[in-house]
Amino acid sequence: MMLVEHGVDLYQIDQAVAAFGMTMGPFRMMDFVGFDVASAMKVQFSKNFGERFNELSKLIFVMQEDIQADETTRKGFYIYDGESKFTPNPDIKMYVNKARSISGLSIDYELMQLSDEEIVEMILFPVVNEACCVLEDKIVVKASDLDVASVTGMGFPEYRGGIIFWADTLGPKYICSKLEKWSKTYGPFKPCAYLAERAFKSVSGELLTCVNA
Repeated sequence: MMLVEHGVDLYQIDQAVAAFGMTMGPFRMMDFVGFDVASAMKVQFSKNFGERFNELSKLIFVMQEDIQADETTRKGFYIYDGESKFTPNPDIKMYVNKARSISGLSIDYELMQLSDEEIVEMILFPVVNEACCVLEDKIVVKASDLDVASVTGMGFPEYRGGIIFWADTLGPKYICSKLEKWSKTYGPFKPCAYLAERAFKSVSGELLTCVNA
């Protein structure tokens, strides 16, 4: 949402995430589950996890005020025609502009130049960070449990091995540096202590899966 209000095309985001191998992009997913569910989850996450989910975007709320939007009503981020046909909603630009004026966010021309690969990183590195929080809190027994959960539960591409396995192919140092950079400008991207420690130790080759693997 933050990327969109800063000027990134939401349809490019969906295309980039789908091309990465996810079942569908985040905006198609929000249409699929319904805006009521998406907004309720956002409120609950903000309540339970504080600033980690304190997103400034108002886009969903702006759209909810104007339309009863989701895939079941055939109108949301996309316009739906039948079960498999959907096209971009021509009113999206109007909603984005209104949401931007409410949230106080502004066009960021650097973000608008992001490649598809960089978009995927900005979408999924926070997911990696949350996965590291789960490892840090010992909610799962081993890192590979999160790989299985990400494939079966969130549609992460199986051929990429799962969220932690994929993160290890990039390295905790790289992911942590990106999150640190974004947190200085865009807010809730700060890497958790578990990830930061792995990034520091990765100089000697330690990966995310080396603890609780």
